[in-house]
Amino acid sequence: MSERRVIVYPPSESGGRKVRVGDEVLGTAYSLHDLTVFLQNAGLADWDELDVAESGLIEWHEGGPEVWAP
Repeated sequence: MSERRVIVYPPSESGGRKVRVGDEVLGTAYSLHDLTVFLQNAGLADWDELDVAESGLIEWHEGGPEVWAP
């Protein structure tokens, strides 16, 4: 998992951000907690919200870990 890039797309009109790891779309996250759970389920079981917010592994599009709505 840690070798694949995580992409967090811009917030959608209805809220939430699509999350992709490598070629796989994990779903739509509506909070940093949601994103953390997605990544834990994808193999980063020991990561918490702080790890996710500060990770260089994650490519944030149009806003960082604090932006979840347009």
